[in-house]
Amino acid sequence: MKKSILISDFDGTMTRFDFYDLVCREFPNIAGDFWPQYERGELTHFEALRLIFAGIRAPEAKLLSIIEAMQLDPQCRKAVGELDARGWDVVVASAGCDWYIKRLLAAQGVAITVYANPGEFFPDQGLVMQLPPPSPFFSAELGVNKVAVVREALKNSDRVAFAGDGRPDLAPALLVPPHRRFAKSWLAKKLHEINEDFRPFEDWHEVPAMLIKEGAS
Repeated sequence: MKKSILISDFDGTMTRFDFYDLVCREFPNIAGDFWPQYERGELTHFEALRLIFAGIRAPEAKLLSIIEAMQLDPQCRKAVGELDARGWDVVVASAGCDWYIKRLLAAQGVAITVYANPGEFFPDQGLVMQLPPPSPFFSAELGVNKVAVVREALKNSDRVAFAGDGRPDLAPALLVPPHRRFAKSWLAKKLHEINEDFRPFEDWHEVPAMLIKEGAS
């Protein structure tokens, strides 16, 4: 029997807060003009984040406290386990950095596939984020091509769901059926604007709960 697949964004979707927002609040001088340059099309999304994260100067303990403040859904492990018991795999597809994603998941004992940009933190160099190695899911713009991740899942499963909250999540969200399209924040507003149906959520564990309630196993 084929596994069902839930593909989820991470920052702001599985967590309450984005790493980007928290570090820019803590280190207000690191953002510079990089994000406006991205919005003007002068930098890619990946390059803007790379330059901003590289400006962080702090002990590692400080960064670890910031990623803890992202607040991964405390019911994440339980929800992943409940989905697994019903034949669902959970996959993270993120334009962020695996340095903090994998730490937060590991702290809760969550073992799932993560597609994100690799990186390491050095107190004197900041969070050094790199593009992933070449793969079917590589994107020069974002690092990780979420659309490709969803399309591959659709080839391998009859049941694919997607959950997200931001601009990079719009295109992949539109690839799945509305009843398996979960959105909050910017993504929810945008889907409403373009008259695309979706299922709203606030906390990530609500997504698995809705899938399970439907008996989509």
